[in-house]
Amino acid sequence: MGSPGANSVERRPLQRLPKSKAHRGLSPEPALRQVMAQFATGVTVLTAGGEDAHGMTANAFSSVSLDPPLVLCCVAKAARMHSSIVTAGSFAVNVLAADQQRLSEYFADWRRPDGMAQFDAVGSTPGARTGAPLLTGALAWLECELAQVLDGGDHSIFLGRVVATGRGSGTDALVFYGGGYHHVDGRARAA
Repeated sequence: MGSPGANSVERRPLQRLPKSKAHRGLSPEPALRQVMAQFATGVTVLTAGGEDAHGMTANAFSSVSLDPPLVLCCVAKAARMHSSIVTAGSFAVNVLAADQQRLSEYFADWRRPDGMAQFDAVGSTPGARTGAPLLTGALAWLECELAQVLDGGDHSIFLGRVVATGRGSGTDALVFYGGGYHHVDGRARAA
C-alpha cells in the first residue's frame, strides 16, 4: 500500500450541516459521541464502483435480515460516498482485518485521490456482481444492490440486498472502541 498522501489532491474539509431546531438542545454532540464511543464496532470500508467510484471507512454497518439477505450502512448526506452509492445503485462492504488499520486510516483521509485512482495505492479486485472494489486482505466482503434509501437525519440509511459474499483467510478483526483501534483475536471465545 502506498502512502495515504501520495498523489493526493487538496480538498476542502466537509462542512457540518446546520442543526435543526428540533435537534438543538436534544443531545449535545460531544456527549453523544462520548456515549457512542463506549460501543465497540467492527471497521469496514464501503466501496462503490462505476463512474463515481469511491471508498470510505465506516463503522455504521449492520446485518438486517438473513431471508432475504439484507444489510445496512449509514453515510452522511454531505459525504462523497453518498452520491457514489446512489449513482452506482450498489456498494460493497469490506470487513477489515486486524492488520489493516492503515487501510482504514487511508479511506478516512479526504486528501486521497478521486475516483478509481484512490484504489491504485491498495490491492483490490472489482466485485463480479457490482464492480465495487473488493479490498485485498479483508476478513470478508459483501456485494450489495441498493434496495432502499431511508432518511436518517444528516445521514442516509442505505439498505442493501446482498448479492455476493466472500471470506478472506484472516481470523483477527479490527475494532474501533473508545476513540481508537483495537484487535480482536477471532480464535478467542468468551467463557
